[in-house]
Amino acid sequence: MKRFEELFEELRLKKESGSPDSGTVKALEKGVHSIGKKILEEAGEVWIASEYEGREKTAEEISQLLYHVQVMMLACDLTLEDVYKYL
Repeated sequence: MKRFEELFEELRLKKESGSPDSGTVKALEKGVHSIGKKILEEAGEVWIASEYEGREKTAEEISQLLYHVQVMMLACDLTLEDVYKYL
């Protein structure tokens, strides 16, 4: 199981590596518009899952949303601290 901070560090290292086989690198190369569309899609799936598909599916969809939000953070050169100061 990964924690939020651990996932962010993993994704940051993937960005740094620039590996063409990495889904994260591919998402970053598509840019913020594409990442933003994915965030909206995942947010909708969280809503649908919470309404109709139960706790486990909702948790899965939230995990995917968090992943894409972190990819957006990396695309915008934001750190966890940049975001945490607003929590």
